[in-house]
Amino acid sequence: PRGLVVLGFPCNQFGHQENAKNEEILKSLKYVQPGGGFEPSFMLLEKCEVNGAGAHPLSAFLREAGQPPLMTDPKLITWSPVCRNDVAWNFEKFLVGLDGVPVCRYSRRFQTIDIEPDIEALLTCRSGHSSHCCSLFYL
Repeated sequence: PRGLVVLGFPCNQFGHQENAKNEEILKSLKYVQPGGGFEPSFMLLEKCEVNGAGAHPLSAFLREAGQPPLMTDPKLITWSPVCRNDVAWNFEKFLVGLDGVPVCRYSRRFQTIDIEPDIEALLTCRSGHSSHCCSLFYL
């Protein structure tokens, strides 16, 4: 809607909760959880690592630019090396402007619907003209 691009990055680094193969993820969403024929309305990329030495380059870029989260339980860390700005858990979100600069980082506890005012503000330039695109990344 109005130039918003949403990308999802499946990852198995958080409690091994995404252990399906890439070709199984969409089928799992559609028929198992949440099921009921669900099909994501956003682009779902291939499963990747978002933390550690094998982190996807986009994830590394987003983590460097945003405020670091608070890690709650070090026993749940399954990657190395551990960095202060690592993605803490599933469904952490990053909002990126048209210029490619990350604007905000949201914890998994921040409800996605509550990002709407930030998206609206980003899609409307200071001069009142509408921007063409902003991106929301789910890691």
